[in-house]
Amino acid sequence: MSSGDADGPPRDSTGRGDPSNRGSHDGGASSVSDDAPTPRERVRRLGRAALLGAVLAGLAVLALVLSGESVQFASENVFALGALVFGFSMLGWSGSVFVGDGIENVQRHLGGNSNWTETGSRQAMAVLGSVGLGGMVGASVVTVVLASVT
Repeated sequence: MSSGDADGPPRDSTGRGDPSNRGSHDGGASSVSDDAPTPRERVRRLGRAALLGAVLAGLAVLALVLSGESVQFASENVFALGALVFGFSMLGWSGSVFVGDGIENVQRHLGGNSNWTETGSRQAMAVLGSVGLGGMVGASVVTVVLASVT
């Protein structure tokens, strides 16, 4: 009478072995695993991503100014790049919400070995959006500092 439960947790199609996810795949609802980040961890991730974007944008503005470009040119282009990243992430996030369940169901139906999930995609797009937002803020702050110095 061995059903496999006594030997260890059963493996799902992704190989994660989390038995709590097994029942949620056939209902169409997005799966939530026990190892999902807490809200505090999510805020920390987004903050680190925004800080990364701000630092990169600040360095990019400085590099462009030191290479001989005007502060206005450097600020406009780096800000536009941050806005492009932010906009792309919003498009990706909305696409994940819009068709995420369908993509998960297609992957399950085809038996693919991908670990792509709607939740993971939304989290990745939120991190990318934070990098873009941080880039826009960083470019603005460095522009104000450079404008006050020169």
